[in-house]
Amino acid sequence: MSEDHKAAEKPWGGRFSEPTDAFVERFTASVGFDRRLYHHDIAGSMAHARMLARVGVLTEAERDQIIEGLEAVRSDIEAGRFEWSVSLEDVHMNIEAALTERIGVTGKKLHTGRSRNDQVATDIRLYLRDEIDAISDELHRLQNGLLDLAEREAATIMPGFTHLQSAQPVTFGHHMMAWFEMLERDYGRLQDCRARMNQMPLGAAALAGTSYPIDRAYTAELLGFDKPTENSLDSVSDRDFAIEFTSFAALLLTHLSRCSEELVLWTSAQFDFIDLPDRFCTGSSIMPQKKNPDVPELVRGKTGRVNGHLVSLLTLMKSQPLAYNKDNQEDKEPLFDTVDTVKGVLKAYADMMPAVTVKAENTRAAASRGFATATDLADYLVRQGVPFRDAHEIVGQSVAFADGQGLDLEELSLEQLQQFSDAIGKDVFEVLTLDGSVRARDHIGGTAPGQVREAVARARQRLAQR
Repeated sequence: MSEDHKAAEKPWGGRFSEPTDAFVERFTASVGFDRRLYHHDIAGSMAHARMLARVGVLTEAERDQIIEGLEAVRSDIEAGRFEWSVSLEDVHMNIEAALTERIGVTGKKLHTGRSRNDQVATDIRLYLRDEIDAISDELHRLQNGLLDLAEREAATIMPGFTHLQSAQPVTFGHHMMAWFEMLERDYGRLQDCRARMNQMPLGAAALAGTSYPIDRAYTAELLGFDKPTENSLDSVSDRDFAIEFTSFAALLLTHLSRCSEELVLWTSAQFDFIDLPDRFCTGSSIMPQKKNPDVPELVRGKTGRVNGHLVSLLTLMKSQPLAYNKDNQEDKEPLFDTVDTVKGVLKAYADMMPAVTVKAENTRAAASRGFATATDLADYLVRQGVPFRDAHEIVGQSVAFADGQGLDLEELSLEQLQQFSDAIGKDVFEVLTLDGSVRARDHIGGTAPGQVREAVARARQRLAQR
C-alpha cells in the first residue's frame, strides 16, 4: 500500500501526501477518553439522519438503514465487542467508520451537513445535560437527608461559633438547615447552568453553517433542546457551559468542604459531638484505637481537585480566537473528572448524613461553657432600658468576674450579678439558660426549635415542587 493511500485512509486524508506521525497520532487522539460520549454521539447522529431524511437529503430507506446500523454499533459498544482505534482519533470517527463498515456507502452520507466541530459541541451538551439531571437527583437526596437530621435534632442544643470560639447557643437542627441552604443555592446554580446549556449547536457545521436545507429546529426538538443556537461561530467554540458547570462544582465542593471540616472537628475527642458509622470510617495501621473520618477528609481534599479543573478550563479558553481550535480537545478530561468527583462526593454524603448520631449531652455541655448566653444578658438589660453600649460594658464586666470565679453566667447568684447593674432582677435567669436563649430566637431564620421545624416543613415543600 502506498504512503499516499495510507494518508487517504483518514476521513480527512484526501489532501495529505504522507501518513500522520505515529507519535502525533497518539498525542492528538482523544478516543481514549471521549469514548464515554458514544451514547450521546449516536443519539445525535440518529436525530441528524432523521432530519436529513425530512428535508430530502437522505431517502427514508437510507435513514432507516443508518439508524439500524447505529443501533447495532451501540449494541456492540455496550456488549464490549467494539474495537476502538487510535488511528481514527475520536469517538465520532470510530462510530462513523464502524457504521460504514456495517452498512456500506450509505454510512458515508451521515456526515452531510455537519462537522465534528458542531457534533462534539452537541455531544458534550447532551452528555452534561444527563449528568446534571443525575447530579440533581443526588443533591436532592442529600438535602432530604439533612432535613431528616435537622428535624430529628430540632431541639438539640449545641454551641454556635464565630472565630471557632463559643458565641451563642443554637440547635443542631438549625445548624443542619444552614448546610441545607448552602446546597439549595448550589441546586439553583446547577439548574441555571442546565437552562443556559440546553441549546443545540448541531447545524453550525465547521463554523459557518451549511448550504444544505437543514431544519435545525426539528433536530433540536428530537434531541430535547429548547432551541438551536443562534450563531454558528459561537456554537462550535463555546465552552461556557463546561466552565459554568465546573464553577458550580467548585462552589458545591467548597460548601461540602466546610461541612467536612466541621464533621472532622465534631468527631474528634476534643469535641465529641457526633459519631459516624464505622462504614464511613477507617482505622490506623499502627494505632488500634483510631477511627478516622476518611469520607469527610477525602471530600475536603477533592475540593482542590475540582478547583484545579475550573482554573484549567478558564485558562484553556482565555486566548482562543473564534472559532474551533484543537485546544478544545482538552475540555473533556477536566469536565469528565469533575462530573465523576461530584457524583461520588454527593453519593457519599447522601448515604452518610442520615446515619450521623448526635451526642446531645456533649453538645449541650459544650454550649454551657464559654459564656454563650452573654448576648442574652445584654438584650435583657436593653429591655430594662439600659443603652446597648452600657449593657455591653456591664456584661463584659460580669463575664470577667464569672471567669475569675470559674463559673458560667447562669451559675452566678442574683446578688453577684446585681453588683454590676441594679437593672438586673430575678427574672434574668430565664434568659441565662440555654433553653431560654434558643427559645427567644423565635422568628423566621432563628434557632428556636419551633422555627427549625417550620423551616424543615417549608424546605420539604420546596423539594416537593421540583
